Amino acid sequence: MAKSRFNEGPGPSQRQLRVSELIRRRLSDVLNQGDIHDPDLNRMSITVGEVRCTPDLKIATAYVLPLGGQNREEALDALRRNRSEIRRVLSKGLQLKFAPDIRFAIDETYDRLDETRRMFADDNVRRDLDSD
Repeated sequence: MAKSRFNEGPGPSQRQLRVSELIRRRLSDVLNQGDIHDPDLNRMSITVGEVRCTPDLKIATAYVLPLGGQNREEALDALRRNRSEIRRVLSKGLQLKFAPDIRFAIDETYDRLDETRRMFADDNVRRDLDSD
């Protein structure tokens, strides 16, 4: 059986977590400072919620969300269009042997939180919880 690029074990290693957090912080700084030469991207306020790296640290997936959750596809398109420049700028601020390939995805954490709150607010669920 072929070995997957993604860690299917108990979870990411300490090194993966540390590098992911470094990339998340640096990417947030780059996007906030407007270091990318794309006016469409620089006018957007984008939150970087999480970054996950593969075990070999060659691919980093950044989970992002535009402020207010509006224009998600437009933000993803702008990030993907400028991926190579973002990678170049990120690599200057990180002390890694190789700059990882950056992929972007929408962070759906807040949507899941809203759905969970909605479920707990449902009368049937509230009744079941109160009966315990």
